[in-house]
Amino acid sequence: MIQRLPIRRVEMHPLAPAPQDEWPATLPPVRQVLQNGWELGPVTVLTGENGSGKSTLVEAIAIAYGLNPEGGSTGAMHTTRSTESNLSEHLQLVRAGGAPKKGFFLRAESMHGFYTYLQEVGFGGDRLHARSHGESFLDLVAEREHITGLWMLDEPESALSVSGCLALIGQLRDFVARGSQVILSTHSPILAAFPGADCYELGDWGMRRSEYDDLDLVRTWRGFLDSPERYLRHLD
Repeated sequence: MIQRLPIRRVEMHPLAPAPQDEWPATLPPVRQVLQNGWELGPVTVLTGENGSGKSTLVEAIAIAYGLNPEGGSTGAMHTTRSTESNLSEHLQLVRAGGAPKKGFFLRAESMHGFYTYLQEVGFGGDRLHARSHGESFLDLVAEREHITGLWMLDEPESALSVSGCLALIGQLRDFVARGSQVILSTHSPILAAFPGADCYELGDWGMRRSEYDDLDLVRTWRGFLDSPERYLRHLD
């Protein structure tokens, strides 16, 4: 069976090359994508330190796909404060013929504003505001299970407990089984363990494919849980 992914490849737009000496192209992972392109599979997980470029890439791909930078589907029109880079203007998304064109963007940092937008347009944002952050987050995903296409998530673990992270993986696995594609940035070793995902680690070296056990995120968490005092003593 031929897999028709919403995005097969991300590359620099031939008619709108990005200045290589200006941010965000100065970030090694972004520069790597612009220079070499990036092939995507059904599930992609991005890890790396703060400032490595994870959210910058996720946000730019979402915008280039037609999704609202503050979250939502292709039809969401809300905005509070524009902070996104212009990277999306320099990206070309290579889509598979016959692939779904719908999508949804979830970013934890702007969910409160998104719920308010849903309330204003009569789509139940008041109910989402009334629940805990994690509960409303999972409810929102469940209520959009009919969307088959590109699902993009930027650090969703900030809203979720361990059980919430596991529940989210379960929801997203069902979506992928029905033909959706997932691109996820995270600091969570739980979400990074998404079965079958292509894991990438971002840093000063650029972007590199990595096995789960080799991710610095996973090794650091394991070291901390085995011996937290080894890490905490450096705070003195």
